[in-house]
Amino acid sequence: MNRTQSLTACHCCLNRRQFLRGCAGCGAVSLAAGLPGASWSSETATASQPKVRVRLVFACWALVQDRPTWPHIGHDMRPEIERVTNALRDGCPEVEFLPTVAHSVEDADKILAQHEADKIDGYLVYNMNNWIQVFHRIAASGHPMLLADYIYAGSGGFLVYGSQLRRKYRNFSLIGSSNTEDLIAAARCFPILKTQGVDAFVAACDRVRQERTPAPRLTQVVEDKLELASIGDCLESIKKARIVAVGGGGEALAKSIGERLGITVHQVSFEEMAEAAEKVDLNAAEELAARWKSGAQKVIIDSPEETLRLSAINYLAQKALLDKYQAEAITINCLGGFYSGKLKAYPCLGFVELLNSGMIGACEADLNSTVTMVVMNHLARRPGYISDPVIDSSKRQIIYAHCVATTKPFGPQGPANPYEILTHSEDRRGASVRSFLPVGYMTSTLEIFADRKQILFHRAVAAENVVIDRACRTKLACEVPGDFEKLFLGWSGGWHRVTFYGDLAEPVRDLAQALGFELVEEA
Repeated sequence: MNRTQSLTACHCCLNRRQFLRGCAGCGAVSLAAGLPGASWSSETATASQPKVRVRLVFACWALVQDRPTWPHIGHDMRPEIERVTNALRDGCPEVEFLPTVAHSVEDADKILAQHEADKIDGYLVYNMNNWIQVFHRIAASGHPMLLADYIYAGSGGFLVYGSQLRRKYRNFSLIGSSNTEDLIAAARCFPILKTQGVDAFVAACDRVRQERTPAPRLTQVVEDKLELASIGDCLESIKKARIVAVGGGGEALAKSIGERLGITVHQVSFEEMAEAAEKVDLNAAEELAARWKSGAQKVIIDSPEETLRLSAINYLAQKALLDKYQAEAITINCLGGFYSGKLKAYPCLGFVELLNSGMIGACEADLNSTVTMVVMNHLARRPGYISDPVIDSSKRQIIYAHCVATTKPFGPQGPANPYEILTHSEDRRGASVRSFLPVGYMTSTLEIFADRKQILFHRAVAAENVVIDRACRTKLACEVPGDFEKLFLGWSGGWHRVTFYGDLAEPVRDLAQALGFELVEEA
């Protein structure tokens, strides 16, 4: 097989036409869907100075996103593919980058099958969607790899899977940065493969990441006095707590929560919630919708009046279920319910209303996060913010992203911060919230796992609210004062975390000791 044939077979390109033809062969894109302005011609190495050959793999479900996940449905990946390819070629003249797109594990296998024929020295995988498992195959192959994150697009898989695989395989390094210069600096390490091998390459990439991660800069924080309950009172009071879980939650986990924390979980169907929604006061729903709209800095959603009315009905149904089960917290399988049509509205605005009033509304039927919010509400009297964290080494930041967040992070009696009402980001439907949370404060982020008797914990200083049209609407960026590398590479326990305003390090240590739970300090 000659070189041109092998590149076409594995979706790679010598020029833009061959690139697109190869993508069409794997179902990725039609011939008409070009990459405007991209220079796809492969650079040719001289015989005297052969360049290191790197397969540049863009891992995404589709070139124009076809499903509701990060970054969002309809997102066009092609401008980013063009930008990154050209930036790497300009910044790394000693490397020959051979771009390709992979949409599946099968595509990854086809790419790897051409490794010897195409004389590939290493791989750079640019992860553009959360749960696409392309880089898993390359890591398992043993070939050297640099894994990079398209921030606010592939960040979940990059963080959760990347850290897990790094603990298993030592043939790759990772770079999660909003600064393309960090990626270029790491990619310049590829020539080391020619002279020193895989271990030296990985170590060099790791050093680049570490050296380019800035030291903590936010050394002063705003004073924030906490009014804490005693650990004994907290543990006694949570035994009376009840959680309503709609459309999910897991019976085994609910049993562990009851046995080890004394918290009761009531499993409720979507049908029961729909029945509650049929009985709400429609005048009250319209009044609430009007209040939400008038309080927002912006409202950018389809059919605002009807969407907000349905959201208010959903909230009143939540309240009815909380009253029925005498519960203080509700968690709903919101994505499954809305996508299936079993929910007529997202519960996001209703969750904000509950959080601002001292109760708890929690996303995605996530019982671990809901329990974390319940326990800390009893201990610190503050609402939690469930998030999908993102790592940005260029700023030493962890960004907590979600489409729901309180606008009263210091509790019901505290000040309110501004907010916008926007569509739920991934599918561009319904209504959700971008909360502009206060900066300069110490935050504490944790996750309590009753089933494995463990608490994960780290602190970070609220630095900025990120506004970018990828991923979830609220994005609170926080600077990590502790061990950033440990937080990044040691990540475990799934993606979700819950963030609270205040320095809760000591009370959380006391809580873990009193419960007999392992405390994992993540940073």
